[in-house]
Amino acid sequence: MRAPSNRTGGGGFFVAQAPPDDEPSPKDLVMTEQMTGAQSLIRSLEHAGVDVVFGIPGGAILPAYDPLYDSANVRHILMRHEQGAGHAAEGYAYATGRPGVCMATSGPGATNLVTPLADAHMDSVPMVAITGQVATPMIGTDGFQEADICGITMPITKHNFLVKRAEDIPRTIAEAFHIASSGRPGPVLVDIAKDALQATTGFAWPQKLDMPGYRPVTKPHGKQVREAARMIAEAHRPVFYVGGGVVRSGAAQELRVLAELTGAPVTTTLMARGVFPDSHPQNVGMPGMHGTVAGVGALQRADLIVALGARFDDRVTGRLDSFAPDAKIVHADIDPAEISKNRHADVPIVGDCREVIADLVVAVRNDQASGLQGEYEAWWSQLDRLREVYPLGYDAPDDGTLSPQQVIERLGANVGSDATYVAGVGQHQMWAAQFIGYEKPGTFVNSGGLGTMGFSVPAAIGAKVGDPDRTVWAVDGDGCFQMTSQELATAAIEQIPIKVAVVNNGNLGMVRQWQTLYYESRYSNTDLQTAPRDEKVRVPDFVRLAEAYGCVGLRCERAEDVDAAIDKAMAVEDAPAVVDFSVNHDAMVWPMVGPGTSNDNIQYARDMAPDWDDDED
Repeated sequence: MRAPSNRTGGGGFFVAQAPPDDEPSPKDLVMTEQMTGAQSLIRSLEHAGVDVVFGIPGGAILPAYDPLYDSANVRHILMRHEQGAGHAAEGYAYATGRPGVCMATSGPGATNLVTPLADAHMDSVPMVAITGQVATPMIGTDGFQEADICGITMPITKHNFLVKRAEDIPRTIAEAFHIASSGRPGPVLVDIAKDALQATTGFAWPQKLDMPGYRPVTKPHGKQVREAARMIAEAHRPVFYVGGGVVRSGAAQELRVLAELTGAPVTTTLMARGVFPDSHPQNVGMPGMHGTVAGVGALQRADLIVALGARFDDRVTGRLDSFAPDAKIVHADIDPAEISKNRHADVPIVGDCREVIADLVVAVRNDQASGLQGEYEAWWSQLDRLREVYPLGYDAPDDGTLSPQQVIERLGANVGSDATYVAGVGQHQMWAAQFIGYEKPGTFVNSGGLGTMGFSVPAAIGAKVGDPDRTVWAVDGDGCFQMTSQELATAAIEQIPIKVAVVNNGNLGMVRQWQTLYYESRYSNTDLQTAPRDEKVRVPDFVRLAEAYGCVGLRCERAEDVDAAIDKAMAVEDAPAVVDFSVNHDAMVWPMVGPGTSNDNIQYARDMAPDWDDDED
């Protein structure tokens, strides 16, 4: 068995779980009770603190579902597709900070988990996926519903296990949860042969984990931290580039202290929205392909970038060889593999972001006490000009149709910053990032790295299960929504009252935007006919679909009705509510850095680019 990866930093405030102490609690005492491997599995999940499992039964995993039926501590939520189970586990992890758990059978059940596993891996979401496998003698024979799920998922999991002996189940489960939640969080797969689930064994929960090959580094090196603090003070144009790792480590408060102490501007990536309040005067917005002009400009013209839990991905850097040409780089991340992967770090810092930022605060205060403090007045003058001249905005459609930006802006204004917004992928995702004000970490959930259509509805279900007292809105597009809309049945039957705003432009919106800009408006296979312009029948009719699934269905087509539609959905407390916002077909996401181009070429509207000359002067 290979050693688990030390892949450790990335994007929710997930607090790492420590291995069990040498002195076990009563529940950690070794038990000699005889039981089946399946019973041992459920008992192990209870010991690991699992309260919810999202899954679908099938032949190979069926032995585990029998004792699960008797568990008083573990609630099973029957999803309608294994992909939905995986995304629901992700949403639960975002809401709770604990690993989400999903379960599936062998073969197609397990392979349907590939997408959420890859999604969780890209976005550093702690998740434990448990799959059944054919019986040990059948492995490698192409038996019915056999798939080498460990081999398939090796590149997209933090670690995975194939369990062939019943007595190995408790230790494997304990290690899986520790790996998933410590260091850089991520998904772990546990594949269990059917005969191991059926065999009789003595249950023994491990009192201590012995994993010599897995030692994530969390404490940063003091010398590098002090060097970073000195560079911040000596820089003329510094900027904090804040990624999901700050959210994952629960370092929002420490970040605010550091930012206010230094006075430097802060950009928060798509995965870090809310970790630094949008209302804070030092927040210059989101960087990247659809970031603010000020956010993109701050990185591009910086002489020092302090990257905290971010990975310099292509959506932020644009064309890499032209990114921030005059900037030195301080790069702090819990995963050493991320540092200097895309952009060379002048000062690399390996460690948990919360500890790194806390140590930076101490170092900066020491420097300031000795008279070393940055002066950024001219830098802020440039950035304030960009914020004033190029703010986020949109034009109302000329044809009187509903603006999608207005829908999302009014959603945020009416629902407020205490809710959780779970976005799908595409134009609506970018508008949700741009036009809802986020003041708290963990209030914006989305599929960032993988960009998974179908993420929103099941992830919203998981988030609502994990934090039932919080209002949860899924912000979805008509294309994304149709990929996992069957999970509305799960939400209705399980009485999980999520709200769904379908931003319905009748098209695969982001693909259509690219066809408009780069393919001479040749709209090949992007018209979904869910919101037709003429008298064609809507296929499907989302209101009737919602009602068929036991939900409340609403439709809004006029700007003057938006607030009322949101209020009606908010008033529904005993069922999921779906609002079909039929919006303009041609609305685009701006600003935009075109694919493969430099951030210097950002456009804030079609064929309109910022004038950087004043900043150059």
